[in-house]
Amino acid sequence: MMDWTDRHCRYLHRQLSQHALLYTEMVTSAALVRGGAVHLLAYSQQEHPVALQLGGSDPQELAQAAILGEQAGYREINLNVGCPSDRVQSGCFGAVLMQQPALVARCFGAMQSAVSVPVTVKCRIGVDDQDPEVALPEFLAHIVAAGCERVAIHARKAWLAGLSPKENRDIPPLDYPLVMRMKEYFPNLHISINGGITSLDQAQAFLDAGLDGVMIGRTAYHNPAAILCDADRRIFGAHTATTPQDAVLQMLPYIEAHLSAGGKLGQVTRHMLGLFTGRPGARAWRRILSEGAHKPDAGPELVREALDQILQHDLERHAG
Repeated sequence: MMDWTDRHCRYLHRQLSQHALLYTEMVTSAALVRGGAVHLLAYSQQEHPVALQLGGSDPQELAQAAILGEQAGYREINLNVGCPSDRVQSGCFGAVLMQQPALVARCFGAMQSAVSVPVTVKCRIGVDDQDPEVALPEFLAHIVAAGCERVAIHARKAWLAGLSPKENRDIPPLDYPLVMRMKEYFPNLHISINGGITSLDQAQAFLDAGLDGVMIGRTAYHNPAAILCDADRRIFGAHTATTPQDAVLQMLPYIEAHLSAGGKLGQVTRHMLGLFTGRPGARAWRRILSEGAHKPDAGPELVREALDQILQHDLERHAG
């Protein structure tokens, strides 16, 4: 979710769910350790629980980056071995490392030895011409032997030659049964499934079938209310659900603070466009924010104006 799940996105999502584990964008170990880009670790304490996702292939550098993440207060450090970006391949991190499970195991071991918070792994079922039936259990065996206890598996191959990162999110077929079999092979490994999951019903079905967690990316971003508003009640056993309207109101003080610090409204509202997907007034909500958020004087009143469109449609629907 590079360029998507920044700190503004995560703050919004935390208003919708208090319990879902949120992940940062993938940050490279080189950027933190060699580039000194520690500003990439900035986040609000209200985002917790939140995990830092790292990319890299040098065990000692990843260990140093993990230490920086722990010092910044992240509750989990996740090693991404699933991203198919061309930038990732050229840097020798992400999905290309599925071809080097022993190196991933060394990276994991170095990271886990360096920090006290949990270190986890996110991977694909294989890359390019690998046979996932062979490659995935071999990969998992390596990281489990290194001490890994939690993994999230995107149930698609990554084709590093021939498909763009965007195509890699859709074209390779999903193989959910293979991920389910991994739970049989590695019963003590906490396995979350990822890829193509678009509803809480689907998520609950995977949990009922014996998996330990469900990771939802694009749908949670483009239609966050559908995934996050009822997640605390349905998945985590809370007594109440949230509403996107309440989330908008809770975002207003955050937006005020962001603007006061020199930020721009569009940096926050670009993540809010999908809040009312499928609701009457959603088109007007998106239009007002898209057209107005980048104006120099745009502020919280623009968000209130957009929200009024939703509330007006609600009133008309109830009156009718």
